[in-house]
Formats: sequence, C-alpha cells, structure tokens
Amino acid sequence: MKFEDLLLEIGGFGRFQILILFILCLPRINLPMHFLLHNFLAATPSHRCAIPHQEAFVNLTVEEVLLISIPREPDGTFRSCEMFSRPQFQLLLNSSLQPENDSIIQPCQHGWAYDHSQFTSTISTQWDLVCEQRGLNQATATFFFIGVTMGAVVFGFGRKTMLLLSLVCSVVFGMLSAASVSYSMLAVTRTLTGVALSGVSLIVLPLGMEWVDIQHRTLTGILTSIFWSIGNMLLAMVAYLVREWHWLLVAVTGPCLLSIVCLWWVPESARWLIANGKVKQAHRHLLRCARMNGRKDFAVSPEALRRMATDKKPGESYSYISLFRTPVLRKISLCSGAVWFGVAFSYYGMSMNLTGFGLNMYLSQFVFGIIEIPAKMIMYVLVNRVGRRQSQAWALILTGLCIGANVIIPKPFTSLRSVVAIMGKGFSEAAFTTVFLYTSELYPTVLRQNGMGYTSFVARLGGALAPLVFLLDEVWRSLPEVTYCGVAVCCGSVAFLLPETLNVRLPEGIEDIEKAQVKGPPQIGAPEGTPLQTLPK
Repeated sequence: MKFEDLLLEIGGFGRFQILILFILCLPRINLPMHFLLHNFLAATPSHRCAIPHQEAFVNLTVEEVLLISIPREPDGTFRSCEMFSRPQFQLLLNSSLQPENDSIIQPCQHGWAYDHSQFTSTISTQWDLVCEQRGLNQATATFFFIGVTMGAVVFGFGRKTMLLLSLVCSVVFGMLSAASVSYSMLAVTRTLTGVALSGVSLIVLPLGMEWVDIQHRTLTGILTSIFWSIGNMLLAMVAYLVREWHWLLVAVTGPCLLSIVCLWWVPESARWLIANGKVKQAHRHLLRCARMNGRKDFAVSPEALRRMATDKKPGESYSYISLFRTPVLRKISLCSGAVWFGVAFSYYGMSMNLTGFGLNMYLSQFVFGIIEIPAKMIMYVLVNRVGRRQSQAWALILTGLCIGANVIIPKPFTSLRSVVAIMGKGFSEAAFTTVFLYTSELYPTVLRQNGMGYTSFVARLGGALAPLVFLLDEVWRSLPEVTYCGVAVCCGSVAFLLPETLNVRLPEGIEDIEKAQVKGPPQIGAPEGTPLQTLPK
C-alpha cells in the first residue's frame, strides 16, 4: 500500500485537510507583507536641502528663501540634493536667471527637509538615506533577500517543528527591527528576519500538501497561492493606515503570533514522519484525520506504516552536483536557472516600482495584488491546453514587453501607463505561477527536491538584485526599466530550449531524462511522481 492509497481511505480532502490548509494560509498571508514591505518601509518622500539660519530672512516668504538658496531643475522644480553655497539674491529680481557658474552649487551641507504629508517617518527620513546615501536605502531590501537565501539552508529540512521555530524567530527579529536605533541594527535584524521567514516560505506548502490527495493538489496550490495575493492587498491597507515605519514593522510582524497559536492544531506531516521512522506519531495523526473526516472504521497497524518507508538502493546518492553531471540534465538546469532568475528579477522589479506607473503607491500595491488572482486561474487553464513551455516563455516575454512599453509611453499618458503596468504585473505573476509547476516536472524524482532548491536559490539572487537596479537611473532615467525588460525577454526566450512536459510521463531517474521521453499520460498514481503544483515565492 502506498501513502496516497492510505489518504483515500482516511479522506484525502475532508474537514481535517480543510482545517489544516486554512491555518497554514495565515502565515502565507503574512509573507508578502514582509517580502514587499520595502516599498513603504524605505519610501523616499519629496525632499530638499535644509536651509541654515532661515529665520534670518525675515522679510522673505518661504518660496523666496527657497528661490535664492536651492537651484532648480529644467522643469522648474527645486533640486533634491544640491544647494547654493551662498544666497543668490539676484534671482529675486529675475527668477529665470541662471547661476554665474556651477562652482556655487554644492551638495546639501545641513541635512534635508522632507515632505511629511504622505509618510510620518520612513527609514529614509530617519537616517537621511537619500542622495549619496540612496544606495544604502535600496540595499535594505537586498539584505532581506540575502537572508531569505541563507534561510533556505537553515530551514531546508523538517516540517512542523522547524515551522514553529521559523515563526518564533520571525516575531523576535521583526520586533527587533522595529526597535532599531541605527541603520546597522536595522540591516542586521532585517537580514535575520529574512532568514526566519524563509522557513515559513519553504515549509508551509509541503506541510499542507502532504496531507492532501493527488486529485486536490492543484486546488490546494491555487488556494495557498491566492492567499499570497491577499497578503499583497492587505499590505496596501496596513501601510495606508500606519505611516510611521516603527509601527508598520510591528503591524506586519504581529500576525505571526496568531500563526504560532493556531499552529497548535496542525499535526506533523504523517508522510514525513513515516519517512523518518517515527511511525507511532504518524499512526496517531492518521487516526485523528480519519476520525475528523468521518472514517471511523479506518484501521491500520504501525507495522503496515513502517513497510511504507521507501528505502534507497545501495550506493545511491544524489546532490546538487548531480544536476550538472549529464548533458541533458545540465542543459535543463542551466536553462531553468536562467528562467527562474528572470521570473524573480522582473516580478520584484515591478512590485518595488509602485510610483513608476502613474498610480498612487497604495492603490498600485492593492491593484497589483488583485490582478494576481485572475492571472493564477488563467494560467492553470493554459498550462493544460497550450503546454508548460509556451505558457512559461510567453508569460515572461510579455512581462518584459509591458515593462519596455512603459519606457516608450510618454509620462502624461498616465492611464495608459497604468493599464500596461497592471497587465505586466499579471503576466509576471502568471510566469511565477507556471515556473513552480514546470520545474517540478522537468527534474526526475530522485533529484526533484535538489532541482527545486537550486532554482529557488537562483530566484532569490534575482530578488536580491532587483532593488539595486533602481540605482541605474542615475546613468539614464529609463535604464532600470530597460534592464528589467531585457532580462525578462531574454530569460523568457531561454524557456523555449526546455522540453515540454505536458502529457509526458514524469521522469523517475536520471536515465529517464537522458533518453528520449515517452509520450503518454502523466503518472499520477505514483506518490513521488506527482509534483507539487505551486510553491511560495
């Protein structure tokens, strides 16, 4: 008897599974609130150089003081990072006059004055992370994603216990971030928060799916993925209500406490317990599942469960190096790694550019969350009709083209830019949804976990680099968008080099990959032959 057969006997998708999935969706909601928190935590409001001894100009209005103290851009707005070394009183007579030479213009010498109409406080205003220090501001997001990458090593094993540890650490480091008294402290605690939240990202979905039968895994994947989008929308609402960065961190970290309490009702994965020889605990959880699902006549002995454990063949050992040892598998690994990099790079590039498409940033965050839901549902239809390869490639290419289109569309056409941006965000989410399913079908069963771990690592690198690309606007204002566009289109084109997996039997060993794949219906009967349909970002 296989574990899937056992699930059918106890009820593969009954009240027991629904309760577990509902509880596990709570931390899923919390994930994007931290992953995309940089948009509001490090927002940079309008600013200008602080003017010393402003009270000395008693006979001048505020506008006149600014006119003689701060140079202006060609469009008439005051510069954000420069000031005159001495007041230019001649500008009071003719404001269109230009300074005699650039030598009288210097960087801000006395700090900055910020517009607090939208944000009471952000880390940018707290520590003056603007102008020359702008790179440190963007690096905050990079530190967080580096932590997420590191966390994949720390929490890449175990189930419920590691999830509980992850949630506890998320609360501790999240609150320490809120209490930061220096930028260095914030950088360290945000990195550690990323490490902790990585455990939530890696464990929640497998823990839930290992209790669900094969027929409902796709539904489970859609459900948990939709809760990510709900978290996106909630972030917009929370950030709109909480404008002070310390309390915003507290607001998005607090829900982890609710997840810790609710985790009490979530059992350990019986499949994982059996695989690790903890048969008695697995037996107890299976009986509880059967009882809650109304299967009171269910009975199985611990000895029968012990026989389910899959033993490896003698001398059989696989590692990440195995992904690159054979020609076909090497090609799959290199191409899928490029696709994952492009997917994450463009997704977080768009998600962290809320002010670049003509919408209010809170509205942008909310709309970007809403558009993800129909995008997920449409892709689950397309991948079974058009195929995985075409869906993956065109979703990523169209993401890049939408980003590129907004480079060409003039700024005054805000409505058109907003529509194109929303479409691009939908394609970006479609690409992210597809890549999990597609990649899990590309790798053989013996290397599937290694393959998903490797591609996830590459994706985290893309997520870590995405915020830093915004700094390229100092070279050319449109260079960040051009970079996101180029990477998305190129990586999307690489997807055409991957084999199609629609209606192809899932590979079990490396030899199945290296030989010509046999067409036929997917092997949905084998427990390890059915891939996870989606995984958290």
